[in-house]
Amino acid sequence: MTYTVYILYSEKNDLFYKGQTSNLDSRIFQHNSDLSRYTAGKGPWKCVYTRVFKDKRDALIEEKRLKRLNKASLLKLIENQ
Repeated sequence: MTYTVYILYSEKNDLFYKGQTSNLDSRIFQHNSDLSRYTAGKGPWKCVYTRVFKDKRDALIEEKRLKRLNKASLLKLIENQ
């Protein structure tokens, strides 16, 4: 099994959301269907960054790292992927 760390962007609200999942398509569907508490009502969400990991622990570490980045750092990361 693989784990994907992702960044979603809502142009409507100029917001980023960072997360990790083992099923990216299903997770994006949940975000865009208002089934996720934090992102509900703030979409539509577009996936702007992904990185795949073989180990869930490594994915969680990367997710936590991304959550500490400021907006400028996020934009640079997305631009350079």
